[in-house]
Amino acid sequence: MSAPRKVMLITGASGGIGADFARVAAAKGHDLALVARNRAALDALADEIAAAPGQKAPRPLVFDCDLSRANAPAAIEAFLEQSGADVEILVNNAAYGVLDAALDGDMAEQLGMIDLNVRALTELSLRFGKSLARNRGRLLNVASVAAFMPGPGMAVYYASKAYVLSFSEALSAELAPFGVSVTALCPGPVPTGFQARAGFPRPMSPMRHIVLSPFDVARAGYDGMMAGKRVVLPGIATRAMAWSAPFTPKGLSLKLISSLQMRRKWKEGAGK
Repeated sequence: MSAPRKVMLITGASGGIGADFARVAAAKGHDLALVARNRAALDALADEIAAAPGQKAPRPLVFDCDLSRANAPAAIEAFLEQSGADVEILVNNAAYGVLDAALDGDMAEQLGMIDLNVRALTELSLRFGKSLARNRGRLLNVASVAAFMPGPGMAVYYASKAYVLSFSEALSAELAPFGVSVTALCPGPVPTGFQARAGFPRPMSPMRHIVLSPFDVARAGYDGMMAGKRVVLPGIATRAMAWSAPFTPKGLSLKLISSLQMRRKWKEGAGK
């Protein structure tokens, strides 16, 4: 029996940070398994990676599914087993947010954020935990600088990312004895399809001066993960926001973030 194909599994890989994380990892020689809903985008990315000069790893495995569905993690596991693949590195990137007051937003969308951002990420981390331990591998969960503060106007999204950060840091302690590093990547604003899905205005004003590219965030996340860092905060402005959050009075933080989200929502409405 041949040895299993050791792969880096990346969710939400059809665009944005996930796609650029795949490009960065492929350039470093990793064998990849890519997951997202958009099969055409996944195939295009897999073809791009396979055709890259000097690429030695086989064409990435591709599996299209909706991770918000309860059976998705089990389906991914079954696909990898059938493909003879063993997860050495797991990158939980898939997530979405919605810009709206919690009571005004669509309830299915609000609960869908929990299904994807929290439940799917948790199940994948647990489902592949033994594989990671067997391979003394790595786990990276994409959180957000939003994890460090409350988020009126995006209450469920901010809370979901606080969960991801807390969960990741706890797992880093639990999995360390097995040789597994766990990293929470906490970017600030990044221009991806996330903004359109969330209902953000374009451009990302008034925060465009602190925005990093998806590639820069992916590269920072990859480097931090490979270095075994517990938390990665890409960019000086992102680090400043995270570090200052514990020292900012909660009432002031709530007012500032609420004001920011209201301006975003107003600009979005004014542009329609």
